[in-house]
Amino acid sequence: MTLKETKYFTLDEANRTLPFVRRVVSDIVVSYRSWKQRVYQYELVAGEGNTTVESEEQRKLREEIDEVAHRINRFVAELKPIGCVFKGFDDGLVDFHSEMDGREVFLCWKLGEDSVEHWHEIDVGFAGRQQLVTSVGTGEGE
Repeated sequence: MTLKETKYFTLDEANRTLPFVRRVVSDIVVSYRSWKQRVYQYELVAGEGNTTVESEEQRKLREEIDEVAHRINRFVAELKPIGCVFKGFDDGLVDFHSEMDGREVFLCWKLGEDSVEHWHEIDVGFAGRQQLVTSVGTGEGE
């Protein structure tokens, strides 16, 4: 897939990716929480210091922050070949390009959900998420 190609998913195709996507997104969310905690600790330690020189504790925390950030980037990169769009570090949001009634939409999945059961318009985002009530590109008869 080239940079300009967009993978469009049927509902069945999106759901078939979930075992892998779920594992990777779970790793991202857990790592992101760890990263946020380390950033918070770094800020606390930095706020206690009376010098502009980084302390040993700050240096160690910064290195851990960088290490976790690199791990998160590797997880996100694992999703790229699938063709889905990772959207949310806190909740583990993933969108899948799809078509509905002749227009482009996103099939929407969130970590903790059993399957892809929601969609939203491309320009609306998660706030406009709606329950799927019709078959969206199930792959049958296409």
